[in-house]
Amino acid sequence: MNRLFQETTVPILVALVILIAGATAAVTVSAMTLEQVRERDELYCGISTEAPGFSKSDSAGNWHGLNVDVCQAVAAAVLGDADKVKFVPLTEQDHVTALLTGDVDLLSMNRAWNLSYDTLIGLDFCGITYYDGQGFLVPVALGIQSGLELDNVSICVEPPEKNPASLHAFFTTHTLKYKIVEPGKEDSSIASMEAGRCDVLTGDVSRLAALRQQFTDPDQFIILPELISRRPLGPVVRQGDDGWFNIVRWVLFGLKIAEEKGITAAAVGQLQDSEDPEVRRILGLEGELGKGLGIADDWLLQVIRQVGNYGELFERNLGRDSDLQMDRTINELWTRGGLHYGAALD
Repeated sequence: MNRLFQETTVPILVALVILIAGATAAVTVSAMTLEQVRERDELYCGISTEAPGFSKSDSAGNWHGLNVDVCQAVAAAVLGDADKVKFVPLTEQDHVTALLTGDVDLLSMNRAWNLSYDTLIGLDFCGITYYDGQGFLVPVALGIQSGLELDNVSICVEPPEKNPASLHAFFTTHTLKYKIVEPGKEDSSIASMEAGRCDVLTGDVSRLAALRQQFTDPDQFIILPELISRRPLGPVVRQGDDGWFNIVRWVLFGLKIAEEKGITAAAVGQLQDSEDPEVRRILGLEGELGKGLGIADDWLLQVIRQVGNYGELFERNLGRDSDLQMDRTINELWTRGGLHYGAALD
């Protein structure tokens, strides 16, 4: 066999074998996901190891963050107890395998929804928890309020190895000039910014918000409003189990519907006499909200009471009640100019 042929095709064949094996395992385990979760009385949830605002453990080993809360919301819906979750820290290298082989029931990580992940490797995205994308962080002292004012600037890219295609497209489209600053081996983007070697730091907005807290004085830096790429983030399950997919998707919808209806964790117990049909369905007082999902009719009541609505999750993990102090912008509800909404509970 030609050596070049071997060198180019063997890795592809190995990858294909792994993919087929993973897909076969997924078919075996995914059809029983709800039953397995109930039998063990615990949800196995894959999360990122270090993602401030999304998933991060404290000194006592307790996990906190938006993605953590999503896992707890699913546990509340399925098991009636948001604490019945085993969090499994995963990396970019092992998260897909962990899901396909059944080591976890759900991935709640900052995994961007894209074509290849959604179609080629046996994954299903259940919805969007956070609309992310590439943005810009600048010093307040520059007096810049918009990305359209970024002309003749030096830019640090975070992480440094990230493909700058979106950056080039943005600056070319708006006829703006820029140069990328390559950090030294020992330099971090933060150090380069504070030393004045670059005027702008660019990266996913969720990452910029976390990096902003590492500056000596975070209040001296702002994130500009523009997004120059699309990175919708959300929970992921294995393909082949529509029932489990539906549960996770409708938990997400339920979190957003509850916020739109003004139903908070604190207020949920005061709405038993509500005459609003949708509120009564949310509380499990009318209809059969859980029948099509195979879970209790009060599943959404349990989610709200134990975890909160989407707005509560956002504010305590990413927003004004958190260290990150992020604005909701496009992560607002559709009724307030954002992109989030839930399908009807008919």
